[in-house]
Amino acid sequence: MFKFSSNEIRDLFISFFIISLAFSILYSRLDFTNILNILPMVMVGVGLGFILHEVAHKISAMRYGYWAEYKTWTPGLFIALVSSAFGFIFAAPGAVHIYGQYMTDRENGIISISGPLTNIVLSLIFLAVALMLGNTYIGLFNPLIAVPLWVNILFQTCLLGFSINAFLALFNLIPIGILDGAKVFRWDPFIWLASVIVAGIMVYFSFTGFFLIN
Repeated sequence: MFKFSSNEIRDLFISFFIISLAFSILYSRLDFTNILNILPMVMVGVGLGFILHEVAHKISAMRYGYWAEYKTWTPGLFIALVSSAFGFIFAAPGAVHIYGQYMTDRENGIISISGPLTNIVLSLIFLAVALMLGNTYIGLFNPLIAVPLWVNILFQTCLLGFSINAFLALFNLIPIGILDGAKVFRWDPFIWLASVIVAGIMVYFSFTGFFLIN
């Protein structure tokens, strides 16, 4: 039966808030006034990206008959906050712990790839909404034309959601340690490579703003 324990909900909330704060510190470049302004927008991208990433792992594992529960990793929360102050994020606040026996590489790979794929899909959705707003309200690309404040806020939220989810996908696909990428690579190197290429292109676009060029 698919359900969340009270401890799991608590751990998800703590991790969600800390990761949101870490990304806010990163994007604000240590401008503490701007952190408070950007935090609500970041929380949308992180909230959907981080929580649905972990839920995807949980659902995939339970489909195979395993018990799965998210737990925070306290050192990872601390590292995320500290690293964000230095211009990058090591985003490993916790993980879905899977309990069962005789898990095959294929099962482990599919469970693992479900998280990054969720981030890729979310990133594309955020990008599509941002481009739709840009095309509808041309003023988003022309500072001489005024647009409603809520449109600008939604546009910036979508850009952050696109960037954050692209990064989460690529970071988790790194094939080392306990990250998803190691298990996906062991299952199918070609699927791993294709996922990394897609996520990498999206991260590149998020940094360059290439898709905003008319």
